[in-house]
Amino acid sequence: MGSDDRERTGLRERKKRETRIALSWAAIQLTVERGWDNVRVEDIAAAAGVSPRTFNNYFSSKGEAIAARHVERAHAIAAELRAQPADKPLWDAITDAALSQFALGLDPQGDTSDERAAGLRVMLGEPALQAEFAKAYMAAEAEFAEVIAERTGTDVTTDLYPGLVAGAIGAAISAVTRQRMHTPDAPMEELIREAFGRLAAGLTAP
Repeated sequence: MGSDDRERTGLRERKKRETRIALSWAAIQLTVERGWDNVRVEDIAAAAGVSPRTFNNYFSSKGEAIAARHVERAHAIAAELRAQPADKPLWDAITDAALSQFALGLDPQGDTSDERAAGLRVMLGEPALQAEFAKAYMAAEAEFAEVIAERTGTDVTTDLYPGLVAGAIGAAISAVTRQRMHTPDAPMEELIREAFGRLAAGLTAP
């Protein structure tokens, strides 16, 4: 493949990722504003500037679109963790990787108002979303475990440590997200540092 072909492929993949993110954010924002039952796929597609057919090329349901934000963030955290210096202490690297993806708060505009936080609580409590979030959490933990294994020289299939740390990362992110929804004025950086600092104190690297 020539350089021009690689560039075109890279542009296509970037465009696909941007469309996926736009659809996911549109699904989240509309559901927070209107409620789960008052949002259609057509509404989400229109808000993202695409057709319903395009939505269906990316997601099978609005629930999958909403949960995709967690998957996308997990991919970004894992990529950032891989990019951290190899000699950086594990929990420092994890903390910095997480901070890089939570720097803007709950959404791209950093909107953490009480009203929006209340809407997020209602959305996340929707039973129809629970299965999608469960799948998203499993996918995220699997990716975290692979990166932890790489950094610690352990085996993701035969060693317990990568899975334990991956589960702890997922639990910390969930706890921080819930805390932020109940206390929207709490600084995100402080919550993340506290969460991973507590884990580091009790789950040291091998």
